[in-house]
Amino acid sequence: MKTYLVGGAVRDRLLGMPAGDSDWVVVGATPERMVREGFLPVGKDFPVFLHPHTKEEHALARTERKTAPGYRGFTFHADESVTLDQDLARRDFTINAIAQDSDGTLVDPFGGAADLQARVLRHVSPAFAEDPVRILRAARFLARFAPLGFTVAPETLALMRAMVEAGEVDHLVAERVWQELKKALEMPQPSAAIALLRECGALAKLLPEVDALYGVPQRPEYHPEIDTGVHTQMVLDMAARLAPGDALVGFCALTHDLGKALTPKHELPKHIGHEHSGVRPLRALCARYKVPAEYAAVAEVCCREHLNIHRLAELRPETVHDLIARCDGFRKPGRILQLALVCEADKRGRLGLSEAEYPSGPMLLALHAAAMSVSAGHAVATGLTGTAVGDWLRKARIEAIKQARA
Repeated sequence: MKTYLVGGAVRDRLLGMPAGDSDWVVVGATPERMVREGFLPVGKDFPVFLHPHTKEEHALARTERKTAPGYRGFTFHADESVTLDQDLARRDFTINAIAQDSDGTLVDPFGGAADLQARVLRHVSPAFAEDPVRILRAARFLARFAPLGFTVAPETLALMRAMVEAGEVDHLVAERVWQELKKALEMPQPSAAIALLRECGALAKLLPEVDALYGVPQRPEYHPEIDTGVHTQMVLDMAARLAPGDALVGFCALTHDLGKALTPKHELPKHIGHEHSGVRPLRALCARYKVPAEYAAVAEVCCREHLNIHRLAELRPETVHDLIARCDGFRKPGRILQLALVCEADKRGRLGLSEAEYPSGPMLLALHAAAMSVSAGHAVATGLTGTAVGDWLRKARIEAIKQARA
């Protein structure tokens, strides 16, 4: 029985990055022996155990075999005879197929360390094509490591394209797609994930509402980058810069301009009313992937209101108040900050404008704070009741917004 550190912990240490959770693989053991050693079994589909003291996951070395389409169609085999190399061979990328012995010696049968140095994301074996989730994982890893200079190996990209053409992504379940998309949106360069999914053909199948944005022109005086798909990628990365690790802000950035794909060709490059036409495809996307309710709600706010925030200085105090109310910003004040961040990302996610000032952001927060300083308690203290409280509150908050602008 021998234990090795494997996967992400080894990879990140070799990259000089902080290592996350430690995963271990155990060679030459049986489930019965693991239990005798005090390990707690937790694996449902294959033998995984928690260490009695560290509570870190220890999995028995195993092989796997494809038995049906999709990512669930696998059978696993784990016993004392499975070698470390066999276990590493079933992993997705060479950089994740490196093990480390207790004395620090690396076991690297597929050249993962060399690929780390070359900054290449490369599949371990043709078995990569058996699991469509690996397309999503490739996108997520690239979103994380693209800032370090990583690219996808040409042969891996070709294999991903073949998987899409073979219909493998059609077997992905909604929950898993959302799980991987959310993780990609938490990474420092989420545009790399979207670009890779588009390059292999998966974006058109999984997120057709986003894929449809590419090639759609915008007015160059406002969008020097012109292409709406390119703009969306720039907004994604700006959102990651302004709100690192915030998948909700990232999702809003991804979906804020979906309406531009629906603009009639004779109106291009103008996009009149796209903030409203984008709500329908956004709702369809959220329903398809069972997007959490708060994500869906805030994304709709950002889609519908982003142009209003861009011209906030022109809006009357009454209009500002009603905008905040439409966003449910009095009951859920955090939404106003999220809206401000997405709108700033939208403005600065344009060619040549990455360092531009965005006065509408601080202005929105200041006007919201002024309105929030007035509460229903103030109305009740004056002796008002019933609907009179709401009427008084609206007028008082509008006055507060007016005074904050003075």
